Amino acid sequence: MRLKISVVQPETLTGAEAPKNVERAVEYIREAARDGAKLIALPETYPGPYTVPLTYSPEEALSTVACDERVYVVGGALEYVDAGEKGNGACYNCLYLWGPDGKRIGRYTRTSPPGPWIYKGGSFWDFTYREADELPVFDTEFGKVGILMCSEVYVPELSRIMALKGAVITLLPAGLWSWQLHDTWRTLLWARSIENLMITATSRNILSGGAGHAIICSPEEILAESRRPGVLTATVDLDRIQWLRDTMDHREEQWPWRTKPGIFKQWRRPELYGGIGPSET
Repeated sequence: MRLKISVVQPETLTGAEAPKNVERAVEYIREAARDGAKLIALPETYPGPYTVPLTYSPEEALSTVACDERVYVVGGALEYVDAGEKGNGACYNCLYLWGPDGKRIGRYTRTSPPGPWIYKGGSFWDFTYREADELPVFDTEFGKVGILMCSEVYVPELSRIMALKGAVITLLPAGLWSWQLHDTWRTLLWARSIENLMITATSRNILSGGAGHAIICSPEEILAESRRPGVLTATVDLDRIQWLRDTMDHREEQWPWRTKPGIFKQWRRPELYGGIGPSET
């Protein structure tokens, strides 16, 4: 099965203009749908709200456009830990998945690292972050999808758990990062794809005068990459992913792959992991 995926890299509005990100998100999604994308991912905390107090919600708009365009949409926002909170209370950092019927399929809430972390007192984010403790994967018509967030790409076991739960695609919508991390970010995003035989993809918010880094990877190549604002689309071959997972590594004169196949059937030895537990240091 061949599937078109789009990652959106918006010029994100801040301050009093932040609620307008919802309208912009809808337009980006419609553009991606015109490109033929069936799975469309927005960045971390986009279209928001991204800081407290939480004064608007993207739920209705993203649900409606997912249904109108018959696509799957991933979008980000903060959510109060205490549902009754209306002020500066602690928040979960969430990514939501809507289906082509407009119904919300599920929610991923950032798990790593444990709080408190960098979100408090920042020039963009300013909220008290609370980590969650669940790593769900979500069923779609084209297979299971995992969702992680931003610098969780630096925690390889998270993507591996997604893969072991059956995810053939793991999206890692990102927020912001410094230019000094671009090279490692690119390397790790592709590495998560290679070592788990899955599709990975990310994009980030672009603030005024900045640049982004959107990437869509297969285990054998980086399919698309852009630093510019807008929609980045690539066609992924999910049958190829399944073939790589099912095929055992072996010698051939002309190798029919550009990565190691059989990662989960041939290369894993979970019996070696015994005794690994929480560190006291």
